[in-house]
Amino acid sequence: MDQKSVIYIGMVGFGNIGQGIYKLLEKNRNLIEAKIGAHLQIKKILVKEISKTRELMIPPSLFANNYEELIADPEIDIILEVMGGLHPAREFLLEAMSNGKHIVTANKAVLAMFWEEIIETARKHKVDIYFEASVCGGIPVIQAINDGLAANNILSIWGIVNGTTNFILEKMTNEKKNFKEVLTIAQKRGLAEPDPTLDINGADAAHKLAILSSLAFSKRVKPSEIYIEGIEKITLQDIETAKEEFGRVVKLLAIARVEDEELEVRVHPTLIPEDHLLASVGGEYNGVVVEGDVVGSTMYYGLGAGQKPTASAVMSDLIFLARSISDNVAGEVSNCWFITDNPQIRKIRKIEEINSRYYLRFTVVDQPGVLSAIARILGEHQISISSVIQKERKKGDKVPVIITTYGALEKNVQEALKKINGLPFVREETLLIRMDRGE
Repeated sequence: MDQKSVIYIGMVGFGNIGQGIYKLLEKNRNLIEAKIGAHLQIKKILVKEISKTRELMIPPSLFANNYEELIADPEIDIILEVMGGLHPAREFLLEAMSNGKHIVTANKAVLAMFWEEIIETARKHKVDIYFEASVCGGIPVIQAINDGLAANNILSIWGIVNGTTNFILEKMTNEKKNFKEVLTIAQKRGLAEPDPTLDINGADAAHKLAILSSLAFSKRVKPSEIYIEGIEKITLQDIETAKEEFGRVVKLLAIARVEDEELEVRVHPTLIPEDHLLASVGGEYNGVVVEGDVVGSTMYYGLGAGQKPTASAVMSDLIFLARSISDNVAGEVSNCWFITDNPQIRKIRKIEEINSRYYLRFTVVDQPGVLSAIARILGEHQISISSVIQKERKKGDKVPVIITTYGALEKNVQEALKKINGLPFVREETLLIRMDRGE
């Protein structure tokens, strides 16, 4: 069969990312098409408002406001979805695949929430689906896990996968500003949305971890199965104490690891040593450490979001897919082999069942017997104390008492904190930060 000389794309969405993709294709067209061996042409772009003023001046004839114009066009080979959100993105993707269109998407939320449905639809209709840009922007971590490390049993994933929270925590650390001040700075710079909830509370990182884990461990991981905790409660005091007293930094980590045939999947602030690979990942950058049983630890680092990094990742998918379409082999050998259910993982471990070290900040009245009462309750729950820090204060004042522990069962720690928080001299809910990796 003759090669296809022109590959047509129908783009869904033309915001910041969509325009970045268009600019990249035009800027590096000669290089891109030389790698494909065919001409790559955006034929239609679905937008809400055709008459809207945009950064790029492109022919109005390219725009459509009816999805059927893309689906019904037999020349369009690829649907490129960069509109975001769950609906109607899910419905658009499913309809496109049912009509024999191949997919490139950057939509982490849709993939995380509707993984089985989307992958099974791709298989059923023998179309390919690529989604490198859905996790960590321009970092090729999806390809690394799906292909480069395919011969490995993946043992663990440790990742900084949300640039907004990483920027906030680093800014608090370096400039000694509080959370609200730094959040405002991030919003002014466009690094945080006007409503930053999904970043701050860890939900965005959880969507990305669901995709990475489902790939890496050949085990469907739903966002609802991931323990999620955000950075809202982290204070400048905690960041400074961690650094000065323990030589650690606070990072919002996405963690997945296998132990005793059980998979832990969790997103939460974590105290890691200053010499850890991820400790130096700063600002809006992302970093992911993947450990395989054969290759050992590998690290992937780069800008995790933004127009250019995301466009780079999307274009890499388009190049891979367009090659297959040009050679008339797209969909013949599914790139979705990772739907399998790994028999070596019996279950997903609940947060109550993990074992970790802990940083605990108690806010208490400065009076005799406080420390002994706290220590007694911790001891009753099989929690051993590693260190205690109590700064001298005027008698009667509210003071912080910081205790770090040796490894303990999360369930025991939570039960102990429930009792301690009910004591009459405790003035605020105790802050818990897990101390992980590098012990």
